[in-house]
Amino acid sequence: MKIAIDAMGGDYAPTEVVKGVELARNAYPDIEFKLFGQIDKIKPLIENEERIELIQSDEIIEMAEEPVKAVMKKKNSSLDMAAQSVKDHEADAFFSAGNTGAILAAGLFIIGRIKGIDRPGLATTLPIVNDPEHDNFVMLDVGANAESKLFNLYQYAFMGKYYAENVRKINNPRIGLLNNGTESDKGDSLHKAANELLSKDNNLNFIGNVESRELLNGAADVVITDGFTGNAALKAIEGTALSLLTLIKGDIMSAGLKSKFGALMLKPTFKKIGKQMDYSQYGGAVLMGTKAPVVKAHGSSKANTIKNTIFQIKSMIDSKTIDNVVSYFDKNSDKMAEIKQNAKNK
Repeated sequence: MKIAIDAMGGDYAPTEVVKGVELARNAYPDIEFKLFGQIDKIKPLIENEERIELIQSDEIIEMAEEPVKAVMKKKNSSLDMAAQSVKDHEADAFFSAGNTGAILAAGLFIIGRIKGIDRPGLATTLPIVNDPEHDNFVMLDVGANAESKLFNLYQYAFMGKYYAENVRKINNPRIGLLNNGTESDKGDSLHKAANELLSKDNNLNFIGNVESRELLNGAADVVITDGFTGNAALKAIEGTALSLLTLIKGDIMSAGLKSKFGALMLKPTFKKIGKQMDYSQYGGAVLMGTKAPVVKAHGSSKANTIKNTIFQIKSMIDSKTIDNVVSYFDKNSDKMAEIKQNAKNK
């Protein structure tokens, strides 16, 4: 198993990327790593080059660059070269913590999408609280497409289903449609039509609409949404969690000795809550619908998150998640064509 890694992508690259790769290398003896980047900066950081191959790339795609233009222009960038190695079958998966738009563009234009899938969607895994039977859920699309059509939402349901089953090991995952109410007639025309279409497919365990306030309470195992709404919901969850932690810390520090002593007594509890809410433990965001795993970690990812993301990629390859998606869409190409045509007429 070989993973192509953009060693120069991310706020703390290449230092944290290299550290994460070495943690993963030590943990998973069946993985080899192809690190693309500036060798003079990467090599001094490596403690042990076992199963690590370094490939020189002379360019870097910066975080603020226009994604598509950068991917098309900087063919010798660490990001482009890592993606190209997957296209050339020299590696099994592509990983970067760099420019999100550029990663998506490389996934689409270099690695390519699966035949039959109109628009790949970006999937992420988030925690579920206070539910002993479910500890996480998958949500897509969270930003690959600003606008989605009815057929896209329908395909996201199947991609999310296979990811939840194969990687998260959730049997017959409950699939919900993110909406502004749980009633089937809620939402705009797109969401009403999507609810109707998904509810008629016996191959999906569709449970209906779910509201954003119930996401972390385990409303569904897979949550389907358009990219604009999904990205907004994801950032709202992140922002709320960070604001609450800042508020609690600020009140404790500005209060008296009793509050500080109480906080000290509750430190193990705060640590447990923080760990439960840390969704980086599940890895990065996956571009579902491409011919090989394309995984993006947060730009501020540190070594442990890099390691977790590599385990996520390993799970996708081991479980043949992409192969299962390809097989389903191949076998059901006629059905998909018919549903796509009917969706256009709505």
